[in-house]
Amino acid sequence: MRPDDIAQLFDHLYWIRDRILAAADAPGVPLAAEAHATLRDLRSTLVHELDVEWSWRERLRSPDPTHFPAGDEDLDPYDFHSLEAIRERWTQDERDMRAWLATLDDEALNAPCRAERDAAHPFWNHLQHLYSHGLQQFSDCAVSLTLAGRSPGELDFLDYVLDRERTARGGRATT
Repeated sequence: MRPDDIAQLFDHLYWIRDRILAAADAPGVPLAAEAHATLRDLRSTLVHELDVEWSWRERLRSPDPTHFPAGDEDLDPYDFHSLEAIRERWTQDERDMRAWLATLDDEALNAPCRAERDAAHPFWNHLQHLYSHGLQQFSDCAVSLTLAGRSPGELDFLDYVLDRERTARGGRATT
């Protein structure tokens, strides 16, 4: 796995996130309604994904990624009273994530991971895990939004690629 590959996976993940947030940003979308087809309600799922991206990044970039700081607590969905509050926190988190990812070279990505004491897999496996975890969480969000009549549309990787190509040619991105 190369740095450009990781960057593209996270580009795709943030593209999905933006489609989810755009679909959720409509009158009548139940941000904290009871979840009927997913594990969590929409707000809790979004905050969980934000939390996982933030906490794993902090852990993986620390001097000892096997250690969780004493003050490390999950983000609380109740601290995010609106979609805008989630979006604001994620905007900063995305900047931090992209800045950190930009520091990782081929050697760092392919070095043994130090997050588990007995693991032998390469570091990039954890970044792949963050990506696939995000896909699962955003899929749950898409189900909730579709049930509320606000489907985010197609979220597949090739849809992302085609959207980026269309935008590069001067077309309008889909949301």
